[in-house]
Amino acid sequence: MYLNCHTYFSLRYGTFSVQQLVDLAKQYGIRSLALTDIHNTSACYDFVKACRKAEIDPVIGMEFRKDDQLLYIALARNLNGFGEINTFYSKYAHQKRPFPDLPPYWNDAFIIYPWERRDQVSLSEREFLGIKPHQVRQLLRSRYRHRQDRLVVHQPMTFDGALGQHVHRLLRAVDHNTLLDKLMQRQQAGEDERFIEPEQLRKVFESYPQIIANTERLLSDCSFNFVFGQNLTKQAYTGSKYDDMLLLEKLACEGMLVRYGNYHREAQRRIERELEIIDQLDFNAYFLITWDFVRYGKARGFFHVGRGSGANSIVAYCLGLTDVDPIELDLYFERFLNPKRTSPPDFDIDYSWKDRDDVLDYVLKRYRTTHATLLASYNTFKGRSSIRELGKVFGLPKREIDKLTQVPSWGSLAGKVQDETSQRILQYAQLIEGFPNHLSIHAGGVLISDAPIHSYTATDLPPKGFPISHFDMYVAEDIGLHKFDILSQRGLGHIRDGIDLVLDNKEKLIDIHKVRDFMRDPKVRDLLKSGRTVGCFYIESPAMRGLIRKLGCDNYLTLVAASSVIRPGVARSGMMRSFIERHNGLPFEYTHPKLEELLGETYGIMVYQEDVLKVVHGFAGLDLADADLLRRAMSGKTRGPNGFEVMKEKFLQACRDQEYPEEKIQEIWRQIESFAGYSFSKAHSASFAVESFQSLYLKAYYPLEFMVAVINNFGGFYATEFYLHEARRLGGKVHAPCVQESTYLTRLEGDDIYLGFIHVKDLEKDLAKRIEQERGLRGTFSDLTDFRYRMGPGEEQLAILVRIGAFRSTGKSKKSLLWEAKLKAVGLNGHGKAQQEMLFAPEQQEFEIPDLPQSQLEDAYDEMELLGYPLCSPFELVPNLPDTGTLTRNLAVHVNQVVCMAGYFVCAKTTKTVRGEPMQFANFLDREGETFDVTIFPQEVKQYPIVGPGIYMITGMVVEEFGYFSLELMYMKKWLFASDPRLVG
Repeated sequence: MYLNCHTYFSLRYGTFSVQQLVDLAKQYGIRSLALTDIHNTSACYDFVKACRKAEIDPVIGMEFRKDDQLLYIALARNLNGFGEINTFYSKYAHQKRPFPDLPPYWNDAFIIYPWERRDQVSLSEREFLGIKPHQVRQLLRSRYRHRQDRLVVHQPMTFDGALGQHVHRLLRAVDHNTLLDKLMQRQQAGEDERFIEPEQLRKVFESYPQIIANTERLLSDCSFNFVFGQNLTKQAYTGSKYDDMLLLEKLACEGMLVRYGNYHREAQRRIERELEIIDQLDFNAYFLITWDFVRYGKARGFFHVGRGSGANSIVAYCLGLTDVDPIELDLYFERFLNPKRTSPPDFDIDYSWKDRDDVLDYVLKRYRTTHATLLASYNTFKGRSSIRELGKVFGLPKREIDKLTQVPSWGSLAGKVQDETSQRILQYAQLIEGFPNHLSIHAGGVLISDAPIHSYTATDLPPKGFPISHFDMYVAEDIGLHKFDILSQRGLGHIRDGIDLVLDNKEKLIDIHKVRDFMRDPKVRDLLKSGRTVGCFYIESPAMRGLIRKLGCDNYLTLVAASSVIRPGVARSGMMRSFIERHNGLPFEYTHPKLEELLGETYGIMVYQEDVLKVVHGFAGLDLADADLLRRAMSGKTRGPNGFEVMKEKFLQACRDQEYPEEKIQEIWRQIESFAGYSFSKAHSASFAVESFQSLYLKAYYPLEFMVAVINNFGGFYATEFYLHEARRLGGKVHAPCVQESTYLTRLEGDDIYLGFIHVKDLEKDLAKRIEQERGLRGTFSDLTDFRYRMGPGEEQLAILVRIGAFRSTGKSKKSLLWEAKLKAVGLNGHGKAQQEMLFAPEQQEFEIPDLPQSQLEDAYDEMELLGYPLCSPFELVPNLPDTGTLTRNLAVHVNQVVCMAGYFVCAKTTKTVRGEPMQFANFLDREGETFDVTIFPQEVKQYPIVGPGIYMITGMVVEEFGYFSLELMYMKKWLFASDPRLVG
């Protein structure tokens, strides 16, 4: 009798999780249950699995509304009916149109209208009218008292009890962005949407047994016979599975000749074995589809990096999907694909953030949006965001909401809150923790189905214009849709733009794929070993640069290891320090002699996920497929909560069966466990290292082009200011934005770097882009008046450009130009538009404006206000700064000595000691623009806090670790910049 149940995937409406809903039904012996979330199918498959486990017949449907008005409920008679409902919903959702008052005729779906619409509809064969318990009395005076064959029980389930109803009302207020006491009755569910026990329902309808019978018959006429674990992804790239197998074999063999040359026995052996497993698991089409869109990207001139476990495959390497040689790195194919693996394989194909959408567009058009969609993810209510949403609903002022969100944990919040409203906010915030708030787009997952995609999910169309499914990656994996990951990253943008800049500035065309040559290049290796890697992909952070120097890293294999050693799992377990010591030749003993054979390359330390495979297989004796199951469980890539514990017990028992000492078993397990959630695969690290070498090559030979590319792609580890410092250190001459030279993005000409207008705060994007366009059409600007006449900026926009120094080519000071801008109004039509329709510029009234000089300090403050940083050396802005002190280049001669250094704060990382106390690792620039690191222990963190950007005088002990020098803080004081002279008088 429950035809209209909601979970919390009826977004900002329902209050039940799937499991709570099913558990409630099981508790009361309900044998059939219909899930009809409002405009959503996210919960369908989890609901079906939970119902089957509880021996309840699941029915799937959807509730359709117009604003807050219920139009009708659709129930799928079978899987085809589910597809009909999804297609109908998606059509109107994509077009952003309201749903029609009457649905179309469906072959395999039933419709239930609410009783309130009884006079608006004439019921067809598969249409019914739902009547709620409190509406039964109205039946006596209705024409439907004689048509009870078309009536069914309509008992919505949205919440259970008073507390659930309060949560529902809060969610509705959040949805309508209104105060709780302003929420209208039509915007929320009534009391009748609570759970009512079956016997109570039967009692209400006991005078109308036909209505109960109709309801039960309708539910029994519906089924959802979905089979989990099938392969629903597109089955054949060529149209035939056999032809797919032949094509993949042909492409792999052709690629082998390119990668390895003739007669490479090991490559041949691996390829034959991989092709056998790929065909056995029915993944030929998966490889070919990936090859297809990678080939498209190459044809368009897009750079890509293939990473993830897919880089373990020699077939992928030969197809050009990755640039990682699995033979050279001794990679395990079973890490990528094995006969026991129930999950799909994992290719992560990265493109520049500028190119990724083009590739996505190709895939969706190539395989049609009727069969392809992006994956969704769930944006949930959590922590501070929940408190903020509920605070607004309860009417708290922003100041009080901010106070509530500043305490780090629920427990500490509870102790600090006194007033009743705040306590209620915290109580309800905990209750809605984890509720889905809205659907979001997965970082790069694409689904391509063999049957139409709406057979499995409804789709929405976000503003970006690409459809998204209603379920996430875990559900996709459960039902057998294997995602293709097409991701974006800024590092590839650095490389692509760097190559383009070299071509423009140096007229040289670079083949960036000659990575083997880069790895052998002495200049590139020296740059890597020195740790001067700011801007280079993945190896530019202070921690990574320090690790590189400690390892003396100057080659590919060591960099591959460093890329994984830096991860939190290895670092926190103490294994990173052990790796550094062992790499530098300090004596050590293997935990067990067998580990020398298995992990000799990494000195007996598990650095990669593949190392876990080696230990679980070679030490414990589990087969490689079971080893990979453990690897997936510890990486958090399984949904079940017990997967990790099950595999742990299997590992421990296998070790005990081989009679290893218990303390050795436990120590090895400790190392495995420390990896959980953090470890990198070796193939992943190797892919990152390839991209790092491409960045290193560009920086070694074309440093300014590379740094400008980094600046124009944003998204690096550091703020733009510090990339400009690096460019200046490398010989670049950095100039403020200029109306005669600058473009929207930063421009390089020779050694001159003209900062782009994009960096100027509050400058309108349209004006910033039009300056470059106008200059290209009609030439440079003769003076301020000419600029105003041609560009028509508003007074405020013009003042911004003057203050940033964009008119310095006129030879006039900023103050004089600002006065001139005030006095001359000709050239504007009052709306900030240029007077380009006029054939001749109007005569200008001339004014004598005295020379009003501007100081360097005033310029610096203008730059700090409009750019966020000064373009001069920040050390020049501190009066009376002592010029004594050590420089970074001299630290080596002061080891174990106390020195004083002036440093410009770059960044800091806060971590915790084993006692839970905060400590920091801070990075600074010295007077020469060189970086140095400072370790700040817990006591000093309290005594000498870092209070924002600026110049600090630092006293500390110089320490050395394998050729890497840093300070341990003893004393620190911030020196203030000179007062802002613009505020004087």
